[in-house]
Amino acid sequence: MHRIKKILLRAFVAALGALVLGTLILVLAGLRDDVGKADIALVLGSKVELSGMPSDRLKARLDKTIELYQAGWFTVVIASGGVGKEGFDEAEVMRDYLTAHGIPKDNVLMDSKGNTTFDSAQNTHQIMQQRNLSSVFVISQYFHIPRSRLAMKRAGIAEVRSASPQYFEARDLYSAPRELLGYFSYLFRSFKPATVPAP
Repeated sequence: MHRIKKILLRAFVAALGALVLGTLILVLAGLRDDVGKADIALVLGSKVELSGMPSDRLKARLDKTIELYQAGWFTVVIASGGVGKEGFDEAEVMRDYLTAHGIPKDNVLMDSKGNTTFDSAQNTHQIMQQRNLSSVFVISQYFHIPRSRLAMKRAGIAEVRSASPQYFEARDLYSAPRELLGYFSYLFRSFKPATVPAP
């Protein structure tokens, strides 16, 4: 019995070590922005407060998108999100924020069916096919960037740029390790073209 406990303890320590190392690699990769010209940008949704305003986390993503837009890295933005438990369409709230801060309404496309990163990737690919575009600039939290980039590639998008806002919070300690598991699940997930109406 003692030997079995020792083996289980070693296995646990090894698994924990792998999780910590993998999370560190993922975080470092996500913190490294890959800035460059792209045909279109994709800002991924997050929580909208009960007031109808973007959460601080989502606001940070949107502010980063505005900064990159103003720098001329892209001219069109896809605001992608679903309807959260608060009852708001994230994509609509995101679009309103972007247009209120200087991005022309005609330059912001809404993807209200971006309930997951998987959905957003497939929907973005469909929109890009309709417009004959080949490169996308993804904006999200640093720990979410590696999975987002993987999702874009798996969806069939050839060139992917990325950047994250300098925004950190306590929940990152939970979100980052979870993202590692999500990343590996996307490695083996089947990606098929999504059907999205032409914008």
